Amino acid sequence: MKFSGRGHPLTRAGLKRALALLGLGPNDAAYIWTVVEVETAGVTQGFGFRSDRRPQILFERHMFRKYTHGRFDNEAPDVSGPAGGYGLLSEQYVKLEKALALCAQAKLGTEPALKSASWGMGQVMGFNCGAGGYTSCARMVQAMVRSENSQLACMAGFLKTHRLSEKLVNKDWAGFARGYNGPSYSQNRYDTKLAEQYQRFANGSAPDLELRTAQVALLYLNYAPGRIDGLRGPRTRAAIKSFRSAAGLPAGEELDGPTYQALCRKAGIRP
Repeated sequence: MKFSGRGHPLTRAGLKRALALLGLGPNDAAYIWTVVEVETAGVTQGFGFRSDRRPQILFERHMFRKYTHGRFDNEAPDVSGPAGGYGLLSEQYVKLEKALALCAQAKLGTEPALKSASWGMGQVMGFNCGAGGYTSCARMVQAMVRSENSQLACMAGFLKTHRLSEKLVNKDWAGFARGYNGPSYSQNRYDTKLAEQYQRFANGSAPDLELRTAQVALLYLNYAPGRIDGLRGPRTRAAIKSFRSAAGLPAGEELDGPTYQALCRKAGIRP
């Protein structure tokens, strides 16, 4: 499968769609950002794609063992075995490709491998493709490759299917954590982190989507803007300054209209 596409970042329309799926309004975006921030901080750093425009993933070898009935445990313990052994983030696609190759050799199709990874900005497990609104994991992955809009819609579909949006609105952080992260959520203070991040986003720290899009473009163009968070930090300002200089724009570190349009055009992403 082809895992690299344009890697379009989240748009206002995409955020509005996800909120509508959950029965939430435009003033409720803090709930979305809270889940993305806490659930994916260690994997995606808040952004659904890697710098090479492939969706962020985490391969779960114990799930691959489950979906292949342990037939590859001896041959490939790095991709089929007990829980854990994740390895570096840079190794995740290597593991996925190895699992896909094993499935091809055994004529098992792609589903066992694809179902064994979590995908995108919401890190939805492949085996939850149905809850996300897809008839197969392959179709879910194709959508994940296209854009963060699709990634967030899948996450929203999963939350809706499992009625987790109700727990968000009621600020039942423990109940949400249990449903989204499993019964051992308290080991990582998952519920506490949700409460803390919600307060941060609800008090005005939500990402600026245009600035976030510019950060994505800078990332793709190798200008190292730092974390994709929609906040104007020193690394983002320095990256904008470097891009403006290279693009022949007036000197400065602000994201004005011409700079924004030039960034999106150069990176080939939708503004």
